[in-house]
Amino acid sequence: MQNQPTQIIRKIIHIDMDAFYASVEQRDFPEYRGKPLVVGGLPQGRGGVVATASYEARKFGVRSAMSSKRALQLCPDALFVRPRFAAYKEVSQHIREIFSRYTDLIEPLSLDEAYLDVTNDKLNIGSAIDIAKQIKQAIKDELNLTASAGVSINKFVAKIASDINKPDGLKFIGPSSIESFMEQLPVEKFFGVGKVTAQKMKQMGLHTGADLKKLTEDEMVRHFGKPGRFYYQIVRGIDNREVQPHRETKSLGAEDTFAYDLTTLPEMEAELDKIAQVVHNRLLKYELKGRTLTLKVKYSDFKQITRNQSFTTAFNDLETICNTAKQLMAATNPNDNTRIRLLGISLSNFGDIVPKQREEKEAGPGDQLALQL
Repeated sequence: MQNQPTQIIRKIIHIDMDAFYASVEQRDFPEYRGKPLVVGGLPQGRGGVVATASYEARKFGVRSAMSSKRALQLCPDALFVRPRFAAYKEVSQHIREIFSRYTDLIEPLSLDEAYLDVTNDKLNIGSAIDIAKQIKQAIKDELNLTASAGVSINKFVAKIASDINKPDGLKFIGPSSIESFMEQLPVEKFFGVGKVTAQKMKQMGLHTGADLKKLTEDEMVRHFGKPGRFYYQIVRGIDNREVQPHRETKSLGAEDTFAYDLTTLPEMEAELDKIAQVVHNRLLKYELKGRTLTLKVKYSDFKQITRNQSFTTAFNDLETICNTAKQLMAATNPNDNTRIRLLGISLSNFGDIVPKQREEKEAGPGDQLALQL
């Protein structure tokens, strides 16, 4: 008989701002209030991508990562605005200051989302639910915005809980409720279960957590590989991952999708100059130097390639970034038939400088597209 994994008991809060970018815009510009608002790329030209949408727009089916053209089809009266990252950053820093009143164990996932470990809170409040209520109220009073909170004994359950009563929600899932909660959860809601895996599970007749619990750990691994071991634990509500205040930065970059295809090398190089400047600024901000530069190229047919070059010493100067990216671009041998819709530059393989904590996240599930800033 297999040993049952041991659950570590913590007090974890997951805070997720409600339609963050759109809510900031509606707060700052009265003419947007009560109207369907889409923050992201504009629908003109090839069109961009929705970063987030107000709840008024979501009623029409507008969602993050959707093309702006599709959003306009679903909601013809939608207002489209480009993101104002400086404004969101300023608000995010204020939110982070509110968090820090209660704990130093803060793991940001993005500008608008974070885990907090309040097992031993600074103010000796003791109740994670009361702390979540106070944080939500402070955000409302000081920033005129709303946040949703999930409270539980681990990160996975807290994150799921924060999404249940959105917007302006608070959901507590205690130890005695976790097992029944997980049994009712659809498989696509499980952390790490993407569309392909969820489809495979459903083809196997596995639709809920209760169905997954019927499989042994060995069967999970056999069907789903190494992630199967993690699925076996989380379906039982077991997630022993710690809140990590200083997660290691593995790469940092920027990319841009263009309104019209780039067809000439001078056009490509001009755009690379702009992207390189953004990357350079971010590297300086986080005090990082990298040894490997990677160029990302996406063509009009959505074929994607990457090319990289490594150096013996770490760098973050603009000249090296620009020149290396252009050399890698030229090495792809663009010709008269080349049509490029996206370019990106990133640095990795960082030097020994201690990185500052980053505030960006990789794209993932949630109600807002995670954009690198």
